[in-house]
Amino acid sequence: MARVLVVGAGLTGSVCAALLKREATRPLQLSVWDQAEDSGGRMTTIKSPHNPQCTADLGAQYITCTPYYAKVHQSFYDELLTHGVLTPLTSAIKGMVVKDGNANFVAPQGVSSIVKHYLQESGAEVYFKHCVTQINLRNEKWAVSRETGSPELFDLVVLTMPAPQILQLQGDIQNVISERQRQQLESVSYSSRYALGLFYEAGSKIDVPWAGQYITSNPCICFISIDNKKRNIESSDTGLSLVAHTTVPFGVTYLEHSTEDVKELIFRQLEDVLPDLPQPVGTKCQRWRYSQVTNAAASCPGQMTLHHKPFLVCAGDGFTQSNFDGCVTSALCVLEAVKSLI
Repeated sequence: MARVLVVGAGLTGSVCAALLKREATRPLQLSVWDQAEDSGGRMTTIKSPHNPQCTADLGAQYITCTPYYAKVHQSFYDELLTHGVLTPLTSAIKGMVVKDGNANFVAPQGVSSIVKHYLQESGAEVYFKHCVTQINLRNEKWAVSRETGSPELFDLVVLTMPAPQILQLQGDIQNVISERQRQQLESVSYSSRYALGLFYEAGSKIDVPWAGQYITSNPCICFISIDNKKRNIESSDTGLSLVAHTTVPFGVTYLEHSTEDVKELIFRQLEDVLPDLPQPVGTKCQRWRYSQVTNAAASCPGQMTLHHKPFLVCAGDGFTQSNFDGCVTSALCVLEAVKSLI
């Protein structure tokens, strides 16, 4: 039985795992490792410390599907809509650019529910707080080491973390990356930003006519979402949540500052934008060092195969684009590349 490791429990990793399970013609033992404490990656949904029913999306806010991808990825959208993981976005997003033929969707249970759906479908063993540090060749297998514990052997490894983290891995992987591939990985660039989630008691109100708003006049904040309203969830029982995303220039300027200090800066700016905000009962400040890809790897659409026997493949939005369809495209490219093994 082939042992397969997917590194990264974000969207690309979860879809990869589900596709490998679905398309395999021989038994696979699937594992997914992630350095975080939960799945989601940049599609993270967090819970209020005071009420687990009150949640907030700190990463992706909604999914936009173009007419092209509505056809190419129809089966993916149909599956998520059928299972109620996605529903049409019907709430008002002020300042959103509307293009003819595009469809927008939200995840009623939080955007991380998309990732959890695919992880469940994959049947993979998912391990958190597993930060990969080294990858070495051993007896025609990959010996993958993490910060704690003994190395484990795999026949196929799929790396879905951001390109800079791939380049930081130690061991034989450094020798199998060609000079051209290294240049391609080094050319991948990302924007950086912060997200601040605020949680309020049940019964709290934020009296605005929109569920989300793009802001162009503030040096710190570029987007605000009243998360319950965005997802059409009644807040009287669960409590209210709000998310503020910062501008990229703000994120770059304060990238190495403590999240506590940054939280205070964002909060002060937020009070200028929404002066009548109630006092939150909980907050979470998230640093997105690798927020969205600004320059994808050239000449390797979807994936980059570093080694064939045994397989070692890189994937993720660093090889496509930072949205739902980019991640699905990358996962499909991985499936095509490794079909001979599974």
